[in-house]
Amino acid sequence: MNVKRKKIFSAGLVGLALVTLTACGTSQVTSQSSGLWEKLVYLFAEAINGLSFGGNVGLGIILMTLVLRTVLLPVFQYQTKSSQKMQEIQPALRALQEEYRGRGREGQEELARKTQALYAEQGVRPFAAFIPLFVQLPILLAFYQSLTRVDILQGAHFLWLDLSQPDPYLILPFLAAALTFGASWLSIYALKEKNGLTSSMTYIMPVMIFFLSLSVASGVALYWTISNAYQVGQTLFLNNPFKIVAERQREEDEAKQKVVAERKAIRKAQKKRKKK
Repeated sequence: MNVKRKKIFSAGLVGLALVTLTACGTSQVTSQSSGLWEKLVYLFAEAINGLSFGGNVGLGIILMTLVLRTVLLPVFQYQTKSSQKMQEIQPALRALQEEYRGRGREGQEELARKTQALYAEQGVRPFAAFIPLFVQLPILLAFYQSLTRVDILQGAHFLWLDLSQPDPYLILPFLAAALTFGASWLSIYALKEKNGLTSSMTYIMPVMIFFLSLSVASGVALYWTISNAYQVGQTLFLNNPFKIVAERQREEDEAKQKVVAERKAIRKAQKKRKKK
């Protein structure tokens, strides 16, 4: 699956999250609830409540988010590495697509086989980019329902926020959108090639997150804000794009210097032969 399809699919998942969050159940969830999903929601509520030191549920959400992101760090790191590998093989993929352009159905089937062979050879997992999205969607739902359906968290406040209601001052939606932009921008900064859709999604996703945050419990927006702040830190610490770009530039400069040195050596050798 190419980068364009990944971005479209990612946007679709965010849209699905918006629809699901606004359509999920509203009945009370208690320790006596029997459904598997209700038990998970209550477990989330208990975990948040347990981390709410001094009765501060906002602190509990922040700590819960940090715990979840740390536990899921290998998953997110795997997704990042896979995306980087996918970008590295884009020239080879385009060469294959050009080679089999206009060859009909058999040519497309052969292109699909060779594409899969290239993925296997390079250790690329095309669907790895979606793993964090699929993991985070149920987490978002569980956060939302634990804040709106479990009495131990209902009506909880943090700073100016009623955590079961949208932020009335729009501060969290703007923060969530800004940090989503920061995380997305950092993720593509070091890419050698950026197509129009990849760049545009860097701006579209924050807008979608902003409007999502307007309509859901501010506790969910708080989770998304902290989660993306964590993602920014993770990227800078483990996959610093500025270092990657600097290293790439250094290698390119060394390669150019090597070519210049070789040309000088050739010219020098030619001059010596002429003198003889």
